Amino acid sequence: MVIGTRPEAIKLSPVAHAFASRGEAPRLIVTGQHPGLELADHRLEGFAVTPLGCPGQPDPILHAELVKGAMRRALPKEMPELLIVQGDTSSALGGALAARELGIPLAHVEAGLRTYDPNQPWPEEENRVTIDRLANLLFAPTSGNAANLRRDRIGGRIHVTGNSGIDALAELVGKVPARPRRRWPWQPFTILVTCHRRENWGAGLDGVAKAINALCQQRIETNVLLPPNPMVTERMTRLLGGKPGIRLIPPLSHRATIEAMRDADLVLSDSGGMQEEAPALGVPLLILRDKTERPEGLASGTMKLVGTDPDRIVPAVVELKGSRSALAAMRMPCLPFGDGQAAARIARYCLMFLEESETLRESQIA
Repeated sequence: MVIGTRPEAIKLSPVAHAFASRGEAPRLIVTGQHPGLELADHRLEGFAVTPLGCPGQPDPILHAELVKGAMRRALPKEMPELLIVQGDTSSALGGALAARELGIPLAHVEAGLRTYDPNQPWPEEENRVTIDRLANLLFAPTSGNAANLRRDRIGGRIHVTGNSGIDALAELVGKVPARPRRRWPWQPFTILVTCHRRENWGAGLDGVAKAINALCQQRIETNVLLPPNPMVTERMTRLLGGKPGIRLIPPLSHRATIEAMRDADLVLSDSGGMQEEAPALGVPLLILRDKTERPEGLASGTMKLVGTDPDRIVPAVVELKGSRSALAAMRMPCLPFGDGQAAARIARYCLMFLEESETLRESQIA
């Protein structure tokens, strides 16, 4: 099981425990893409670990090649029966490429997400398309994701399982947690902002910062959750640090991030994970991107696309602040991305695949 980033650790932890509950605890291949990743923070401290020592690179394609090379050196020492990758990171791509070259069956958790635009997001869109084409088992969170895979004529076995990120969320707060009581207009309207995607570096971050400064003039308090990426943190600190009504928050644990989402009146984010979590939490979300690979969230009514143009962001926030009914409609909890049982399904399908493979090998020998 390949883990390189915090989101991978969050979403693969329930899967690892689902395997362990069946007596098949996986080995974790920790690439090092996010330095300082603590497995214990994600309940993964009890598993066997092979560290690769491949920290993230400015060039994600180079990082995928480094991960592939490190895995090709490490895996033959204890060749796995199945390699599992999650999502669309360079660690996942490197793992998938290594699996192909070593002849190891590949399972892709969170398969079939698409924007059909290779630049939004880049390189994630190209990464996940490549991984899907290499995978023997494809675990699609939604029926729409499965339809994407069939449309792309993907050859592996496709299973609709739900998203294991919802399993992780359910472990923290329950499947459909209660909303906090409405505090405004007697107290300031509060928004939580996160922005870290590569396509938003530069002009995108500048536009979001300009929008935040404008919203502060509307008596809207803003909590900006800074990412671990030092380049993004430096830029946002320079643009927003020391401004009244704006609080810059250092990176938080998954649990603390969920609490911050629930405490906000509105969330603005370019995070894929937050797009999955917001509907389950009943948290209104404005997506700081022009396209999303999670249209189910838009269909649920809990989120809207606004991009990074302040001329779109500011009116959208002000409109919701001024309309109780519009905001209440976005607060209806729902589960478009799964029921919290994805990990158990993924483990079951993987073990069935391995049993079938073993039966086939035995019949060939006989």
